[in-house]
Amino acid sequence: MITPPTAPAAGARGRGRAVARLVGLRALLGVPTVLLVAVGVFLLAAASPFRPVYQYFGVGIFSASDADIAAAERALGLDGGVWVQLGRWLGGLLGGDLGQSLSMRQPVTQVIAERLPWTLLLVGCALLVSLVLALVAGTVAAWRHGGWFDRCVTAVGHTLEGLPPFVLALGAIAVFAVAWPVLPVAGLTDAGAAPTPEQVSRHLVLPAVVLGVSQTPWLVLHVRASLISSLDDDHVTGARARGLPETAVVLRHALPTALLPFVTVLGNRLPELVTGAVLVETVFSWPGIAAAVVTAALAVDFPLLAALTLLSAAAVLAGSLVADLIVLLLDPRVDADV
Repeated sequence: MITPPTAPAAGARGRGRAVARLVGLRALLGVPTVLLVAVGVFLLAAASPFRPVYQYFGVGIFSASDADIAAAERALGLDGGVWVQLGRWLGGLLGGDLGQSLSMRQPVTQVIAERLPWTLLLVGCALLVSLVLALVAGTVAAWRHGGWFDRCVTAVGHTLEGLPPFVLALGAIAVFAVAWPVLPVAGLTDAGAAPTPEQVSRHLVLPAVVLGVSQTPWLVLHVRASLISSLDDDHVTGARARGLPETAVVLRHALPTALLPFVTVLGNRLPELVTGAVLVETVFSWPGIAAAVVTAALAVDFPLLAALTLLSAAAVLAGSLVADLIVLLLDPRVDADV
């Protein structure tokens, strides 16, 4: 005799199918999007008046012969028409060959492999700082709606919304390196020191806190507004009517409902987090992938700049997918056909 599946098992299988369907739909949309970005980046670079081979030779271009320049263009894959170069470049991308960085004289894959872990460390710590500040400050502000803490959080949040990350970074340097020199403000380690956990963690504090604080205003204001709205929901009113403590009402009944749209907002903030990382890494001389964006842009290093642009686009799509997956898993009412 075959017994029907229990409700939890059937629900788990339903969630699994919904997750698979969402991932499939996003992959169908994401792959063409990344390819479209790749083609757009290449065509913009092709329309640029700058010739990458000039960056390759540097000042030596003035003494290079036409034969040397032609040989360098063939070696760099710059010979042939635009569409020939585009086909060759896309074929290299599909094969995992991202080209040669003209400014760093390294394969682009090597540049990314060396720098990406440090950027992920910085962004991960900054995201943790931002989440803790937003959840704690936003929850307390909504809980004490109209009080002095709520007014302070709202005022500071709206003030920081229009403040660029590099301004926060310069202010942090002025306070913690000049007025009160307690933290290092540049590089991954002290001069000549090995990258030990103690060294890296000390140099990570200021960039991570600055980047996290720069992303907090939108999150904390959203948590506050969403929680204030949730506190008026029927299930929260019913919890109060049953005589539950106010702490349990807020944290166990109102806050989970308020956090569902917060997850979506957090995923949509990922592009701003990437942009902020570029500025923060530059100010603090953090050797991450975002700092390479500035180097590639100033040096007109197309292979590196194109790879980093595609990496940023993929990161934005992945962040949106992860946020939607979390909402889908937390709320069974959400439809995966999005």
